[in-house]
Amino acid sequence: QVQLVESGGGLVQAGGSLRLSCAASGRTFTRHLMGWIRQAPGKDREFLSAISWTGFTTYYADFLKGRFTISRDNAKNTVYLQMNSLKPENTAVYYCAALTEPVISRVDYWGRGTQVPVPS
Repeated sequence: QVQLVESGGGLVQAGGSLRLSCAASGRTFTRHLMGWIRQAPGKDREFLSAISWTGFTTYYADFLKGRFTISRDNAKNTVYLQMNSLKPENTAVYYCAALTEPVISRVDYWGRGTQVPVPS
């Protein structure tokens, strides 16, 4: 059974940083990108970032402007999202995903999400 389990979410003050982790189990995603997608309250889900199996290729949403960094540790079957300079508008549920392309419509597997509140 494939599972993606996020951790590292929680309340963070504006301007602060947080690192999310996603541990995958049940299979090794050599043919998938691993990525992060978020859903803010009252809004649609939006793609943030994805990374290839080798880690050599990364994708980012333009609006992130270099504040977030994705990485992975294949030995641990884990992908990370380092988030810096967080803003109240970054408040959302952050989902880990295994994708065939860096777009939401190409997600094959979803995690359950982790909440990141950034109070104003």
